[in-house]
Amino acid sequence: MMTLSAMYRYPLKSCRAQPLTTSLLSERGLQFDREWMVATAEGKYITGRTEPRLLLISAEPTSDGLWLKAPNCVDLFVPLGNFTESHIADVWENEFLARRGALAADAWLSAYLEQQVHLMWTGPESHRRVKHHPEIPVGFADTYPLLLIGEGSLRELNHRVGREMSMLHFRPNLVIANSEPFAEDTWQRIRIGDVEFQLGKPCERCIMTTLDPDTAAKSPDSEPLRSLAKFRKTAGAVVFGQNILALGSGELRRGMSVEVLSYV
Repeated sequence: MMTLSAMYRYPLKSCRAQPLTTSLLSERGLQFDREWMVATAEGKYITGRTEPRLLLISAEPTSDGLWLKAPNCVDLFVPLGNFTESHIADVWENEFLARRGALAADAWLSAYLEQQVHLMWTGPESHRRVKHHPEIPVGFADTYPLLLIGEGSLRELNHRVGREMSMLHFRPNLVIANSEPFAEDTWQRIRIGDVEFQLGKPCERCIMTTLDPDTAAKSPDSEPLRSLAKFRKTAGAVVFGQNILALGSGELRRGMSVEVLSYV
């Protein structure tokens, strides 16, 4: 029987993964997932692709704000009330309205990254929508609210790489146990607990997968991207994992059963 073996959220885009045993879920994704991001003065997103040190930040959300923690930095609490300024945010040239104005957080992040940056918050409701699904809200995630990967797929990849790569190299939200390698590529609709999900499209992978999730160091041999490119390249893109949509809301718990309702 397939089960939900792990859940992760990333409250700040490109920050450390936060493992979860339970989580509220909506069409927007896991609660607090990628509600904040680091941006330029113009509102353009900054990620670990260009600033690997972001991977070392722990972002811990509360009901009224966000704790920021990083190596050699004093912990900082950022109240939601500090985000007083409406400003355009830009994620992959998709522009939408978000919030900033948390000056202490701007200074903290600017000192840590050694460049002038701003902390942005989606606000209580995101003004951004999933491309081709205008009814589905999404925060600062690259494309879809959720990313799913099967353990079987990672096992096959590790065999080809020749060493163990952590699932966190791929920054999933939902991890499925007892699945065959790349079985998720064949699913169209699934159910976890009481919530149904629609598979969207394969996730295109980038240099982020070559960064160690614990140290932010780049892999000297460009793995696992190098091995993926040999057998998971389609239409010029290297893919691993599936972007998915939640078709309702509810609560997810680690260990829940996973049922395939239909196949592509």
